[in-house]
Amino acid sequence: MAVFKMPSLGADMEAGKLVEWLVKPGDPVKHGDIVAVVETQKGAIEIEIFEDGVVEKLLAELGQSLPVGAPLAVIRAAGQVVTEAPEAPPSETPRADVEATAPVAKTEPSTVPPSPAPTGIAASPAAKARAAELGIALQSLTGSGPDGAIVLADVDAAKPAAPPSAKPERGAYLAEMRKAIAAAMTRSKREIPHYYVTHTVDLSAATDWLNAANAARPPEERILMGALLMKAVALAAREEKAVNGHFGEEGFTPSKAIHLGLAIALRGGGLVAPAILDADRLSLHALMEAMRDLTTRARAGRLKSSEMSMATLTFSALGESGVEAMAGIIVPPQVAIVTAGAPGPQPLVRDGEVVAAQAVTLTLAADHRVSDGRLGSKFLIAIDAKLQIPEEL
Repeated sequence: MAVFKMPSLGADMEAGKLVEWLVKPGDPVKHGDIVAVVETQKGAIEIEIFEDGVVEKLLAELGQSLPVGAPLAVIRAAGQVVTEAPEAPPSETPRADVEATAPVAKTEPSTVPPSPAPTGIAASPAAKARAAELGIALQSLTGSGPDGAIVLADVDAAKPAAPPSAKPERGAYLAEMRKAIAAAMTRSKREIPHYYVTHTVDLSAATDWLNAANAARPPEERILMGALLMKAVALAAREEKAVNGHFGEEGFTPSKAIHLGLAIALRGGGLVAPAILDADRLSLHALMEAMRDLTTRARAGRLKSSEMSMATLTFSALGESGVEAMAGIIVPPQVAIVTAGAPGPQPLVRDGEVVAAQAVTLTLAADHRVSDGRLGSKFLIAIDAKLQIPEEL
């Protein structure tokens, strides 16, 4: 038996509200399956499971606010025979950085509250309840859940536009997100000794190659400069391993995988930085598709728990418009973040002459407990070198 627990979905998360179960006792699950939806200050997050087995018991009820590490369900290993109902695991002690009064998961056998009367349509209990609340006919919806089942997000997507009176609720939601971001960044600046190095990269070769590569592509398939920058960052992180990993109680643990977090501005305010897994192994086309997909789902509140918890290094860019440079704040437990100002014409020296060339200013913020300015400089120079040979990215 294994206990499936509330995962940490970022340095700014202390607890999450369970809003939907996508499995029930007796259901088989495998690594990567989405089994629940949790609501945090940054929206609804789809929770994945990382082991194979069968759901033995659900320990958390819908609507509960649960701290990181609270037990959610009991998972029985595939093939394991249970002769009697297992006892619920003892209530866990919340993390040190969570207030002792934070609610914990109930361990009584109670699971999901009774669902509305059967409709003959595959839908989760939460989806049925929400549809009844909103007066939406389930048969009018298309399900996106397992085997085409209707889930909570499908019902929410079909609900009528909120009346003007709902605007304060959105404002309150953004205020909570800002509060969470402020707490995480305050912790980062307090606990991590940041240092900064900056370097301006000539993008002439990258721009020329990108224009040629995009010439025959339709607009929706074109590669943006941001994809080249991200790929160069990911490849350079292979060489300078001290910028890629996590710092914990036992010090720095470098990561063999490069899961590059992408800072995404949400509509109306707020910021998330979910990860593109194995970014260094993706082609530019695949990386661009991953960036588009991640941005779309982030703004729709459909991110996965692995994307919110597995980043080993973060990249943030201002896009095509904005100021020349910016400096980031490291996202714990990561040890570095690379930020890019807006690409544009800048005065550069070539062969002793000043010329106007397309360029971008990169800034590295890194953890001085793990690396120093010399290594940070080597990392930015490695990014520069890769951008001068864009056809090899």
